[in-house]
Amino acid sequence: MSTVATTRHAAGIGTIGTEEPDYAGLAARFRPFFTSIAAGSAQRDSLQQLPYEQVRALADAGFGALRVPVADGGFGATLPQFFELLTELAAADSSIAQALRAHFAFVEDRLLATEGRDRDTWLARFVAGELVGNAWTEIGAVKVGDVLTKVSPAGDGTFRINGEKFYSTGSIFADWLDTYAERTDTGARVIAAVRADQPGIERRDDWDGFGQRTTGTGTSTFTHAVVQAEELIDFDARFKYQTAFYQNVLLAVLAGSVRGAEREFALEVRNRKRTFSHAAASIWREDPQILQVIGELSAAGFTGEAVVRRVAQALQGAHDAALALRAGDIGLVAEEAANDAAELAAAAGQVALTPLAVNALSHAFDALAASATSTAKNLDRHWRNARTAGNHNPWVYKARLIGDLSVNDVALPRVWAIGAA
Repeated sequence: MSTVATTRHAAGIGTIGTEEPDYAGLAARFRPFFTSIAAGSAQRDSLQQLPYEQVRALADAGFGALRVPVADGGFGATLPQFFELLTELAAADSSIAQALRAHFAFVEDRLLATEGRDRDTWLARFVAGELVGNAWTEIGAVKVGDVLTKVSPAGDGTFRINGEKFYSTGSIFADWLDTYAERTDTGARVIAAVRADQPGIERRDDWDGFGQRTTGTGTSTFTHAVVQAEELIDFDARFKYQTAFYQNVLLAVLAGSVRGAEREFALEVRNRKRTFSHAAASIWREDPQILQVIGELSAAGFTGEAVVRRVAQALQGAHDAALALRAGDIGLVAEEAANDAAELAAAAGQVALTPLAVNALSHAFDALAASATSTAKNLDRHWRNARTAGNHNPWVYKARLIGDLSVNDVALPRVWAIGAA
């Protein structure tokens, strides 16, 4: 057992021989970080100040190794535990939670990789605090399904990668870039795990969205950057529930945004001194109409957390099915069914939660008067962040696909691409 694993075991966070730590122990370890993160969230958003220090502090504390087994030095968190903790982080700063989206998906993939030196190497990197960012989406009018980013043999046993990506969420904070590319020698689609701190890599924070301003999203450019042969991963071998996993991170962002807004709006209501002559009470915090608005916001947060938890349970089922298939305990049909269930849960959760969260956050402003729109308070960031996260992977398509499944028994797609028709 590693020194890190020994320390965490002694702290009562994980127990050797089990994959499920005590959630209270996990939460107690990271909540002080969340409190500190929340304190500066509004200012960072207002100034578009990237949270380098906050992300690094989380990584150094082991947050990026939440899912790594205890025996390998991590915390061994289950998927429901992980997503509950991620929702708490999103309530503190939803941009940081989303910035780590690619990292945790890459961790999940490596957890299910064939046991051996390559898997062990990656788990050790996660435990050491190394982070992975995203570089998947091609720039410009690339046709749907085409991959312009290429990986070519260099003749010395290594490869070179060339291309440009956008929506590179979390890449600026990362040690590695999870890059979707195509090999020029075989035509195979791969994930190239590229060291970020090398010549030939340029990462720009040029995302101009009105929300999620500090996710470290933007353009990643690769110019003859080096990729080791062992860092090329067959894309078709990635974990099957990856799309549902990515989506549940966004659902945690939505649920956390509502919870974070509830805290701030409730505080504003509690401290407000002014009222109106035609109000229902002489004290703002006792006005039943105002309290109703906050109550509705709180209920939306409760619903969001329930959705995230339900999707996480389905993801855990898909994870367990992958291990059971490998062990020969179940067949491929049962394993595929578990992945389909995870995809359906994530899609249904997205269709239900996206409009609920966005509308609840918009309605929250009815709990305050014109002062709620103060740029100094920056309360609008919660709505902006939720609206932006909700625009990923358009939920209107998911609603149609769920309907097609219900009526015509057509399975939901688990992987798709974006580009010009």
